[in-house]
Amino acid sequence: MTKHLIVDPADVRKSQSITFSDIPVNAYEMDFKAELKHHGTDGLKNMLRDMIAIRAFESMLDSIKKTGGFNGIEYNHRGPAHLSMGQEAAAVGQAAELGAEDFVFGSHRSHGEILAKCFSASRSIEMPKIQSIMKDFLDGDTLRLAEKIPYDGELDLVENFILVGTLAEIFARSAGFNRGMGGSMHAFFAPFGSMPNNAIVGGSAPIAQGSALYKRINREPGIVIANIGDASMGCGPVWEAMSFAAMDQFRTLWREEDGGNPPILFNFFNNFYGMGGQTSGETMGYDILARVGAGVNVDQMHAERVDGYNPLAVADAVRRKKKLLLAGRGPVLMDTITYRYAGHSPSDASSYRTREEVELWESVDSIKDFGDLLVKKKVLNRSEVDQMSEEIDERLTKVLALTIDDEACPRVDVPFMESILYSNGNEPKLSDAEVELSQPLEDNDRVKSLAKKIRTSHTEDGKPVSKIRMFSFRDALFEAMAHGFATDPTMAAWGEENRDWGGAFAVYRGLTELLPYRRLFNSPISEAAIIGAGVGYALSGGRAVVELMYCDFLGRAGDEIFNQAAKWQGMSAGLLKMPLVMRVSVGNKYGAQHSQDWSSIVAHIPGLKVYFPATPTDAKGMLNLALRGTDPVVFLESQLLYDKGEEFEPEGVPTGYYETEEGEPAIRREGKDITIATIGATLYRALEAADVLKEKYGLEAEVIDLRFLCPLKYDTVLESVKKTGRLLLSSDAVTRGSFLNQVASDMQTLAFDYLDAPVAVVGSRNNVTPAPELEDLYFPQVDWMLDTIHERIVPLKGHKPATNQTEGEILRRAAKGL
Repeated sequence: MTKHLIVDPADVRKSQSITFSDIPVNAYEMDFKAELKHHGTDGLKNMLRDMIAIRAFESMLDSIKKTGGFNGIEYNHRGPAHLSMGQEAAAVGQAAELGAEDFVFGSHRSHGEILAKCFSASRSIEMPKIQSIMKDFLDGDTLRLAEKIPYDGELDLVENFILVGTLAEIFARSAGFNRGMGGSMHAFFAPFGSMPNNAIVGGSAPIAQGSALYKRINREPGIVIANIGDASMGCGPVWEAMSFAAMDQFRTLWREEDGGNPPILFNFFNNFYGMGGQTSGETMGYDILARVGAGVNVDQMHAERVDGYNPLAVADAVRRKKKLLLAGRGPVLMDTITYRYAGHSPSDASSYRTREEVELWESVDSIKDFGDLLVKKKVLNRSEVDQMSEEIDERLTKVLALTIDDEACPRVDVPFMESILYSNGNEPKLSDAEVELSQPLEDNDRVKSLAKKIRTSHTEDGKPVSKIRMFSFRDALFEAMAHGFATDPTMAAWGEENRDWGGAFAVYRGLTELLPYRRLFNSPISEAAIIGAGVGYALSGGRAVVELMYCDFLGRAGDEIFNQAAKWQGMSAGLLKMPLVMRVSVGNKYGAQHSQDWSSIVAHIPGLKVYFPATPTDAKGMLNLALRGTDPVVFLESQLLYDKGEEFEPEGVPTGYYETEEGEPAIRREGKDITIATIGATLYRALEAADVLKEKYGLEAEVIDLRFLCPLKYDTVLESVKKTGRLLLSSDAVTRGSFLNQVASDMQTLAFDYLDAPVAVVGSRNNVTPAPELEDLYFPQVDWMLDTIHERIVPLKGHKPATNQTEGEILRRAAKGL
């Protein structure tokens, strides 16, 4: 526990200085006999062949983009092509020391990394297993194309398979590694350890860290590498990921048998440019990138600059770093210098650098130099090198002709695209490993305490139950979490103050005693790393539950939520699953930066499921639902409700396991005159409004708790509106851009013939959230609902509006941006 790590003022206040160890820079000294013994003749030949293949592959794409064809074959490729000519040695040297169990996550400039990793890994797998992989992958579509290209032996066929899968993916074809849904910047082939590549600069860093965390927590073999560019050193999520990976707790608080720090290598392919910005000397201040490792941890991240123009130097470094990582002594930082001959993309004329500079690098071309070395050392002769180039050129020409054939290699259709956005799995556990708890669930003090609580908000005679005796919303969340931990051995949770504090709102209180550190731990205050690690953990095969303390902090993890968690199932063509639950509290009383309901923002993003329970029974049932699913769920929890007891289920919150039906709203009160549908805590204000409508105006309101934003089944609301002819919608989200406007639009389309008045939406003011003393002027109130009904839906006899909810007020606010 952290309370055992004493911060001693006598120690931290004493006078001292910090010293640093030397950071190696291009320290590799070649011993060719040793390299020949390690790699073997075939290994060295394969390294050269792979480098030549990557250069030819990228040159082919360059020709297609610039001239519209290659070797007499015309093709208009409309997608991007961020090419890596010049960087071949760095990718191939790295892959030479990795097996299929080692994962490589890359960037948008990753074609060479995919090919290098797949070529190398395929040679380390027994042929029967490779045959099985190719036969089963995408129902054999990629293999059938590969078989149409002449090949001499099984290894040739494997090479065809890799080239076809990669190029078809770049061209958005259904035989591509991700059926064309990822394209050039997102292609990958997980069976060989080539993991998702990222179009967002530095985007792979927190995801790779999460994948390494999965390996550590679940004791899986191999290491994980994040291949990111030198410009990503300016990206916050990269720093967050490195800090997360370097946490002391992996070695001070986790048990020795848990393995130490996650096996993550942050490899910066340093080509000295971020698009057109020159990193060293212009947009960065580090001079030599490797020096930044000294600022992360006492081991200086074992940082080293490596000559990426020498594949043997890269292989040597990766081999040494891999030993450190497998021993739990990571993380590692490598500054692998390289250079791209082409521009950032084909449209880049490289006006930011001189032709003389490019020619300097071309004069030390890694393919020529490595080929000359192998010829000099008599590993092969010059004619064999030439033959390699000719064979690859011929093979690529045939691969190109086949992958652009619309009949042989078509594209997917809309129904397929719709089928892969969500996996909709029902998997209570993601592994058959033994579930590890620190104590039996039934012996946990909080579990025993909850067994004694009253599971409704009122006693049988109608008296309110005190908070101390009442089973609350937060207790319901705890029960779902405890069941998940006791059922799924891969489930792990992290976030700010998750462990000893029990989470910011005491949901996790009691889990510290139930779980070892590797299943529940505190993270840094690094929202991008928290969510990003969850993404990497989930797509690697585990179930992650990550927490953002406030909804407002979604912005700190925007890319990881909107571009990563939401999209990888779709971009992978459904090959990946994303069992990731993001618990997010919706606040109040803390003002403009801690009290916003951003449910509408996450509901806007395709690929995310969004749940928002308003009762303890739903809190448990909906979290149970999320924790057996395989999709990313943003699970919203109003802070106003953590102390709420169950008011709607006569028997109270069920003690056993159950799930709430996904997407299904709940009728909380039946009525015949008007429908009021809500999201979140606004439910309880709507019920108050319904009381007033009945007592003062004789109208019976049907109150519906939507519970889900995505998916959302409209049937219940539609049937209610057909009955009442009127609909009011309300939530604590600001009115402008509110998800409820989407609901209003859809209902006016679906129920147009049944409506007696326009649908109205009541949300928060389009303004900053004020201090708690002014919240009644900001969040929807009962009076707002009544006044809106009176002004825009149905006149209430004798009603005197307390606020202005007229059509004129709508015009005034819109004109002022309010």
